[in-house]
Amino acid sequence: MARSDTGHDHMVARRLRAVRLSRGLSQRELARRTGVGSGTISQIESLTTQPSVSVLKKILDGVPMDLATFFSFELETADASVFRKDSHIDIGVSGIQYLLIAAQKADRAIQMIHEFYQPGKDSGRRRLTHEGEECGIVISGSLDVTVGDEKFTLKKGDAYYFPSTTPHHFRNSGDVVCEVVSACTPASF
Repeated sequence: MARSDTGHDHMVARRLRAVRLSRGLSQRELARRTGVGSGTISQIESLTTQPSVSVLKKILDGVPMDLATFFSFELETADASVFRKDSHIDIGVSGIQYLLIAAQKADRAIQMIHEFYQPGKDSGRRRLTHEGEECGIVISGSLDVTVGDEKFTLKKGDAYYFPSTTPHHFRNSGDVVCEVVSACTPASF
């Protein structure tokens, strides 16, 4: 790998960062998945080094994403103010769609997600905790929200707001898809 300042390398750096963040991966976690050092990933994203095709392919295998997809998705500019529906990146798991808004934008202070929980699906076996605050509003369906030792069932129009350091969990116990728009700060994805 060598030092480079070309526009192509800047695009690779921005795309790699956008892909990594859209999957909710730290540089360290991506390195663990790929066998490529976190220092190398950091240097690529900061334009200190230019990856060879084989190194880039190895990194993308850990996502997973092929080279064609990597170079073909639309990368929003740093000063974009509008993000069209087809630019939202799904970071969800089976039965839950988490559409991350403005994932391509570097250094977001706010993380906004358009969420869709299939009936019976939840945020996982373990309760979530992280720095910051989060809030959300139920657009349709119902959502069980557990914050600390309290459990609430929210319906259309109901909202939540709490410190994210409090263990929390989300579950759609209804029989229709639950749609939620949520935000948290600082951004963790």
